[in-house]
Amino acid sequence: MSAPSTPSDHHSLNTLDSLSPEKTKQILEAALLTTQEPLSVSELRKLFDNEFSAAVITSLLQDIRDRWRDSGVELVTVASGWRFQTKADMQPYLERLTPQKAPRYSRAVLETLAIIAYRQPVTRGDIEEIRGVSVSSSVLKTLTSRGWIEEVGHRNVPGKPALLATTAHFLDDLNLRSLDELPPLEEMKSLIEFSENQHLPLEQPEESSH
Repeated sequence: MSAPSTPSDHHSLNTLDSLSPEKTKQILEAALLTTQEPLSVSELRKLFDNEFSAAVITSLLQDIRDRWRDSGVELVTVASGWRFQTKADMQPYLERLTPQKAPRYSRAVLETLAIIAYRQPVTRGDIEEIRGVSVSSSVLKTLTSRGWIEEVGHRNVPGKPALLATTAHFLDDLNLRSLDELPPLEEMKSLIEFSENQHLPLEQPEESSH
């Protein structure tokens, strides 16, 4: 007579070979729906001990995206990976539950961000030359604390000024996969305002830090 199965024995039976494509998709959905940050394919592969190739995971994610196509949320790809988010036409209704006022950024902040985004990497001096005015430390602090810009090195000139560039988080917030997808300059402001109203399906409201 065989010994009764133990929890560890039961766990060992739950191998990758026993996972159906549908079960695998459920696991991916669970991971994506319960995180507030995008997950890369390499991170999602860890769910299965890296036994599934990136191509397999990507194919399953595309199937999930198709399955959610007609719902109020969508699975999208951004610079840092894959994430669920509410569709734009759902936002007016959701905001009735938790009204949120998007931060209003000053003209100086938006102009500085645009210069960095479209001319990167740039130094503070480059920004001041383009704008024709000095750059306030508070402007750079705002963009840095928002996670939209970072130092990526130093220019090899006297003083070795820091080089500034946008981050993957900046692209994530604008729902973009790469800098190549940046909109025309005049659309930057509206895109930033729109991004401030995006929410993940299971994201808990947080106090604004801006």
